[in-house]
Amino acid sequence: MELITRNDYAQKVDSWLGKGQIIVLVGQRRIGKSCVLKDFMRKHKNDTDANFIYVDKEKKEFDGIKNYTQLNDYIDSHYVEGKHNYILVDEIQDIAEWERSVRSYRTENDTDIIITGSNARMLSADLSTLLAGRYQEIHIHGLSYSEFLNFHQLVDSDESLFKYLKYGGLPGLRQVGIDSTELVSEYLNSVLNTVVLKDVVERNSVRNILFMNNLLRYIADNTGKLCSANNISKYMKSQGDAISTNIVVDYASYFESAYLIDKVLRYDLHGKKILETNGKFYFEDIGLRNALAGIDSRENDIEKVIENVVYCQLLRMGYDVKVGQLQAGEVDFVCTKASERIYVQVSYLIASKETEDREFGALLNIRDNYPKYVISMSPLILRNSINGVVHLNLRDFLVNGFAI
Repeated sequence: MELITRNDYAQKVDSWLGKGQIIVLVGQRRIGKSCVLKDFMRKHKNDTDANFIYVDKEKKEFDGIKNYTQLNDYIDSHYVEGKHNYILVDEIQDIAEWERSVRSYRTENDTDIIITGSNARMLSADLSTLLAGRYQEIHIHGLSYSEFLNFHQLVDSDESLFKYLKYGGLPGLRQVGIDSTELVSEYLNSVLNTVVLKDVVERNSVRNILFMNNLLRYIADNTGKLCSANNISKYMKSQGDAISTNIVVDYASYFESAYLIDKVLRYDLHGKKILETNGKFYFEDIGLRNALAGIDSRENDIEKVIENVVYCQLLRMGYDVKVGQLQAGEVDFVCTKASERIYVQVSYLIASKETEDREFGALLNIRDNYPKYVISMSPLILRNSINGVVHLNLRDFLVNGFAI
């Protein structure tokens, strides 16, 4: 199937070429990192000065590359002096001591290195320690709504949005198709099982599989809700799982390291500090969340789904996202980027004065002049403002962002 260029990521990769930095594409398995690599080779294949050295650890032909010395041998046998060598290694965490190869070849002239990985803990620890900041990390996320429309040749409509909210943004759905809920469900569960097996169970030697699955389903059911390890532990005990708080923390961190979920910390808007206790969990891909909670559960918890989708879109837009904590209440998202700050509240429908007062009131309680937005699926909303707080329709936000 023909590759579709994801322009934002292609431009980010190209912008770091020739700067002596190792380019690291990170993200959950099946999120599209491999396609970004292959698209890079396709775009540059007509460059007569380019020599590509490509290793894909998910292909059996590369099974023999198990450690850094074998990786060195493969690179050396394909390295061409006098050309610009691009060393591309997909799922590099499956190669023992891979960082020793990367550190060595980074110093070669006319050489760029692009690697991908599906384990946050291993990549961040090894790279930051051994490479002393000589790398640039690019987080590959699932398809945005606009990309989803492009991949599936859909027009922007409520029906298309509902499909996106239900099935999510895994690029592989393009090949599966989204006409059959049964096929989509089977595909999502297959991806979920692969991520959990390879990047949670095997990598962390998980033994309590039953608890692990129960915890992941709990997080899916409570997406976007404030929770603590202590509260989760108490709930699990009430369900017959006598699990300590430390085990909850460990297992949740395994999911985070596999880029399956994000834990979003709270930010005290009055004290101007990060609060380490409690937080919210969101999924990297809403389709996988729905596969856990029930593919057709979206109608029952649409607000959770919308909040998760908005969160992921804010990350794609380059924001660092926290949950805002007020003395009385909370703001869904405090988003920062360089000197920019915005506040975002997410609601399903603003269908009553009570809901309007609650959602807009939380933002109006913030006494500063940074932009404030409420995002909802309320019909016939055409970007309006209430006391300076801008009300956006979800589709409008997903397509146009905050642009006027």
